[in-house]
Amino acid sequence: MRARQKGVTTVEAAIVAMLALIILFAVLEIGRVFFVWNALEEATRRGARVAAVCQLNDPAIRQIASFTASGIPIVNGLSPANIELSYLDMNGNLLPDPAASFGLINFVRVRIVNYTHQFLIPLFVTSYTAPPFTAVLPAESLGVWPGGYSPC
Repeated sequence: MRARQKGVTTVEAAIVAMLALIILFAVLEIGRVFFVWNALEEATRRGARVAAVCQLNDPAIRQIASFTASGIPIVNGLSPANIELSYLDMNGNLLPDPAASFGLINFVRVRIVNYTHQFLIPLFVTSYTAPPFTAVLPAESLGVWPGGYSPC
């Protein structure tokens, strides 16, 4: 009888260890998801703040918002292509040509769209597209001051 039971504890330990590791990685991944979501919220806020004081559609706005201006991205997979920049009038309506209607710009809106987050849980490697993150702030100087234009 003992001969047939040999190795059973090893199999049981392997199953329990695998489940324990999956649970451990799941808990770590939940923390990472919270970090990424918080960083994406900060990216939209940061982008809107910069857009409020920089010239219209300056490429630096998207780089600063996506944290790629420093060369070290904080959020893996976030690029300037994920940053959508819009200029709005006093009613919140989108201005299709902000340069032609510069005097009507009252708000700037920065959105992060089409960001894909990949889960790193063993045996459950998958990814999902995050919902859009949005920040709207009142327009300030938009890069214009009495002496001319300010660089972003």
